[in-house]
Amino acid sequence: MSTKQREREYARKRNEKWVAHQAAVRARKRRQQVVAGVVLGALALVAVVLLVLEATRDDGVQPEPEATEPAITREVPDPALAEGRTWTAALTTTAGEITMDLDGAAAPQAVASFVTLAAEGFFDGTTCHRLTVENIYVLQCGDPTGTGTGGPGYAFGPIENAPADGIYPAGTIAMARPANDASGNGSQFFLVYADSEIPADSVGGYTVLGTITAGLDVLDAVAAAGIVEGTEYTPALDVTIEGVETQ
Repeated sequence: MSTKQREREYARKRNEKWVAHQAAVRARKRRQQVVAGVVLGALALVAVVLLVLEATRDDGVQPEPEATEPAITREVPDPALAEGRTWTAALTTTAGEITMDLDGAAAPQAVASFVTLAAEGFFDGTTCHRLTVENIYVLQCGDPTGTGTGGPGYAFGPIENAPADGIYPAGTIAMARPANDASGNGSQFFLVYADSEIPADSVGGYTVLGTITAGLDVLDAVAAAGIVEGTEYTPALDVTIEGVETQ
């Protein structure tokens, strides 16, 4: 190979190296641009997220709670509200209607409580939760919890108008109370559907506040249906008070 041929070959190889170098430089720049674009995109995304978080972050200031109605606070109604007269009460129940006369002269405290609670709608939606079918024949109502432990938020006494002989004839309406607690009357009452002897406990008998004037057949039907199997006192026939009107 002549000197000129060697020079041309050397120039050709040098040119190829230069072209390859330039291509590598361009490729590296393209990669850098791609990386830069990705980084910028990521930074932009982070910025957006930070803006959203800033807009929604909790500064420790909690929103005002929704207004709630205050709990009803009841006091024992004044016996004078019974006005010393006879009241008529109509119980509309899922089993039928029961009407009663309430003796405001003989049991002023119990009658004042009953008519006050009735006017407030306290009894509406409550279930007569206890039925007894042996020895004592009563249907017990007036508990807002349906468990036998609920009441109106107060208790009262003394015992009024209790029979001295412990006999509660069919049609009697009397106040239920805890044993041996003369001041434990509340909202619960029992309706006697057959003559019952209920012995007095250590503090006396049970306040009789009135008599049933119509609807004993409703109670008879409830008693005939009996008790829910597996329970001690739950009536098989549902008796839920839908409303009480007094006058």
